[in-house]
Amino acid sequence: MKFSFFTETTPPLIGIDVSSTSVKMVELSDDGRGGYKLESYAVAPLPADAMADGNVADLGKVADALKLAWKMLGTREKHAALALPSSAVISKKVIMTADLREEDMEAQVEGEANQYIPFPLDEVNIDFEVIGPAPNSEDEVEVLIVAARKEKIEDRVAAAEVAGLKVIVMDVDSYATEAAYTLVAVQLPNGGSEKTVMIVDIGASMMHINVLHDNKPVYAREQSFGGNQLTQEIQRRFGLSMEEAEISKRKGGLPESYESEVLQPFVQMLAMEVARAQQFFTSSTQYHHVDHIVLAGGCASIPEVEVTVQDKTQVHTVIANPFQNMSVSSRVRQAQVPTDAPALLIACGLAMRGVSA
Repeated sequence: MKFSFFTETTPPLIGIDVSSTSVKMVELSDDGRGGYKLESYAVAPLPADAMADGNVADLGKVADALKLAWKMLGTREKHAALALPSSAVISKKVIMTADLREEDMEAQVEGEANQYIPFPLDEVNIDFEVIGPAPNSEDEVEVLIVAARKEKIEDRVAAAEVAGLKVIVMDVDSYATEAAYTLVAVQLPNGGSEKTVMIVDIGASMMHINVLHDNKPVYAREQSFGGNQLTQEIQRRFGLSMEEAEISKRKGGLPESYESEVLQPFVQMLAMEVARAQQFFTSSTQYHHVDHIVLAGGCASIPEVEVTVQDKTQVHTVIANPFQNMSVSSRVRQAQVPTDAPALLIACGLAMRGVSA
């Protein structure tokens, strides 16, 4: 019944992010000075029909992409940490008496779960973690309960096992983002403390928004927008197949008009979407101001994107690079890291689970 969303694990682990268009893997180690070292990373494409709405749609195709990414990673490590999309997870904070024993807490968690999980409990994996003292009482603690359908977990685990990997940890992508953000915070003045920071991870079809205030999560939301819109426009404008459009988007080689007629309008549209997310957050919460925006995901690597977003939102904007202060293994092409880093945020956060740095 329990599944280790929160279990502290023994090193090392490969962090694996399975998104709608690719499998991303990151391997970290302890640098010996209390920090992390980037050992290697890999990105393998996924066929368009392999994943659907964050779920494994074709196990064989996902397993093949996992196998390819692992081969590209060039490691012997097979233990892995994966994540479920936040939309597949129900999480709730509850208050409990501080002196409860583990088994009593477990029984109370089950009772709480019964009230808010719309599925039979035998179809669900549940885990919980004590976050800390309750805000208004010394005798109580705040407990985070997380639950997910077993089938969602089992599909991902099965694909990894077919690829020869062993899943030790199943996390949640928003928690992995928050973990990796602790490495990105150094890019912000004063490490982002006492400020409101909006992390915008722009994937192929979804924009994931996580907001932290004083480095604690306060808000999460998804908006339907992503890099697929750029791919589709390339396909339409230049008469390419979806696959050709995706390759030329990444590798270049498109006609001169691409920059001004396709890419620039897309970047403007992206900035508009970020501004919408900012406006929605400030008008619907107690936080009426965003101090910093951190852009992540594949779209964050588009040249000039942070300048355009900063102009549109009037908020200081940076591109996420969790590896900025890491030592990097000689196996990694160092010059390529800043370009690839924004898309590796979740995989990096997962890999951190296997390093006791």
